[in-house]
Amino acid sequence: MATGMQQRAPKHLPLVLATAAVTAFAAQSAHAEAGDYSFWQTLVNLVSPPPADNKVKPEQRQGTYPLLSNPTSGFADGFDPGAYGTWQTIQLAPGTGAVCGNGSPYKFFVNRVANTRNTIVYMEGGGACWDYGSCTGATGIRGARNPNGIPDDYMSLLNPGSSLVSPFVTRISPFDSVKTQQWNMIYVPYCTGDIYSGDKVAVYDDPTGQNAPLIWHHNGLRNVRAVTAWLKDNLPRPTQMLSTGCSAGGVGSLTNYVGLRNDIAPDKGFLIDDSGPVYSAPVNGDPQQYPSQPLNLKIRSAWGLDAPNGPVPYLASLLPLLDQNDLGTIYPALSSKFAQDRLGHTHFWQDLNFSSYSYERFYPEIENAPDQATKEQLIHGKWFVDTGNLRFTLNGLDNFGGYFPQYRAVNESHCTTIIDFKNGDIQAQNLQLKNFIDSVLDGQGKVLDASEADDTADRNKPFNLLYWLIDQLL
Repeated sequence: MATGMQQRAPKHLPLVLATAAVTAFAAQSAHAEAGDYSFWQTLVNLVSPPPADNKVKPEQRQGTYPLLSNPTSGFADGFDPGAYGTWQTIQLAPGTGAVCGNGSPYKFFVNRVANTRNTIVYMEGGGACWDYGSCTGATGIRGARNPNGIPDDYMSLLNPGSSLVSPFVTRISPFDSVKTQQWNMIYVPYCTGDIYSGDKVAVYDDPTGQNAPLIWHHNGLRNVRAVTAWLKDNLPRPTQMLSTGCSAGGVGSLTNYVGLRNDIAPDKGFLIDDSGPVYSAPVNGDPQQYPSQPLNLKIRSAWGLDAPNGPVPYLASLLPLLDQNDLGTIYPALSSKFAQDRLGHTHFWQDLNFSSYSYERFYPEIENAPDQATKEQLIHGKWFVDTGNLRFTLNGLDNFGGYFPQYRAVNESHCTTIIDFKNGDIQAQNLQLKNFIDSVLDGQGKVLDASEADDTADRNKPFNLLYWLIDQLL
């Protein structure tokens, strides 16, 4: 077990010492953050990695969605406590209940440093699925990432499946600097199609009848709980922790924040949900007023969200202000529960990715639109209604800010924090996306709220070769 390795000296010690000594010196020279170790303690950590100090208690391994971490004695999860500055593949033991959608073992990735306790938990984006076509990706409709599971070399820069796309989880970014680049990094990959929130084994029939039914594990919530347990059992408790991600990962960072925050127990907690809105959509609401209502009804059933003792009842047990009939109430519920934390949501008004998932297959007039321009206009019309509702909610919350730029010429204006933090500006207010990120991570008082009313300036920006190349690869 990894816990049995905590006091071993790192492999390749001379190289590790040389590399990490530079890191320690740089950290000492930079502005110290709460949670940073001293220069001398950092040097000690290189030889004797700091052990976990907030391990899972026996009672936490019981009940609804328990914290289970490598319960099988001797299971090799792949963790080397002294392997600093490199992405380590951690495979969770079968007894944790963590699996990908296809039933393969669930893996996540750790990049540890010696000079701080602070930690970022980054949840990967990648769509959603709720039927045979979308979960297999076989029919060409919008589906979900990694239907065949997670390879061990997923975080290799040479791996085309690598998703090192945000300055939040790159040690050195040529574009942007953010303090999480100096933190311990936890990369939580996406392979269940349920925005990290489901708990159901579904059987999806092939509508053509040509293939056997697909058995799919919408296991997102249990996977996150298993990752949480592993972090408690293997790493020191963070002084500062950021939960973030884009798209499906943005939703996952939002819906799992209360469990992660309660159990990891940092002194300071931060949340940045990038382009993963949970819109207000009462179960019996009018779709004209709440356009995401049909989608919500679908995923509640497909992912087992409302099962007795399932994800939504579990979430409501932790968040007293959550209305189980309207999942959009999660924003004021989190704001109230964690009044001292700083929380934020951001997405583009012109997003055509998450918005297409939300409406295209649920409104015949959109699915059967006569041309692409008409389809986009109809999608944006509904997105504007939903976003307007969310913006109104966030404006009333002091510690939960909302940042809504208009348009960026990459990835269908989807995800503000991938690639770089550029071109998410709100020109009329002289604001950059980095201002919002800094307001969440380093600000005081009310978290920044800002919204852009017109996309003309964004669309008139010069051609960006990097964005164009990335769009060709997507």
